[in-house]
Amino acid sequence: MNEAWLDYLDFRDFEAYKNDVCGFGPDYLIHLGAHTDIEFCETNQEACYQTNTASVENATHIANELGIPLVYISTAGIFSGREDCYDDGDPPNPIGAYARSKYLGEKFVAEHAKKYLVARAGWMMGGGPAKDKKFIQKIMRELKEGTSELFVVHDKAGTPTYTHDFARTAKELIKNEYWGLYNIACKGHTSRLKVATELLSLTGLTEKVTITPVNSAFFKDTYFVKRPDSECLNTKNLNAKGVNKMRHWKESLKEYVEQYYSDYLH
Repeated sequence: MNEAWLDYLDFRDFEAYKNDVCGFGPDYLIHLGAHTDIEFCETNQEACYQTNTASVENATHIANELGIPLVYISTAGIFSGREDCYDDGDPPNPIGAYARSKYLGEKFVAEHAKKYLVARAGWMMGGGPAKDKKFIQKIMRELKEGTSELFVVHDKAGTPTYTHDFARTAKELIKNEYWGLYNIACKGHTSRLKVATELLSLTGLTEKVTITPVNSAFFKDTYFVKRPDSECLNTKNLNAKGVNKMRHWKESLKEYVEQYYSDYLH
């Protein structure tokens, strides 16, 4: 669901993308859109490439032509997950079509954009029930429907990224013209299981809902594409610039739930 003031644009179409951007005359080009459904990407690899990579190439050429910075949103999913956590400069090793398409976008921006910000997000949370299609909303929907048992994977680690904090941090980087590559994620590494446990605590349902830990194979029929075991991000580049607006994930999660899911609270 998009806001009423947003218009449709197929940014895979270079001329359409260019005409729209030139007509608007922006100071920056912020490229947000992507196919993020990992199963869709794996089974529709050409569509995945066109949307997640070719469109980024379009954005790079347009930004260069207009002489404006390009801001590209990437993902922690570009890493293999074999390490416990990843610094900004660690070499990516994508393990699926989605991850490859995002990493190819990163590479093209870094190699061809005259001025750019590549911002890698972790497990994104934001937008509330109307827009959030990620882990938080899936759990909150189950709780809203009155489930008494949650099945949550215990073998996936990561770092949540609250969209509000992400936007504030990206704004600081842009304002100060701190161009380059940055991991942008909340403080504190965690797991899917710990996030779900925290959600039960925030909603007052710890005594009413049981969490059953399972491994990823439990959901293999729905989520059949392999994910990295760890998507934990360190924010060394961000910290070095002194503009890190990211809070601890528990603090951000509490604000998110209170702001968007107040009717879920008991």
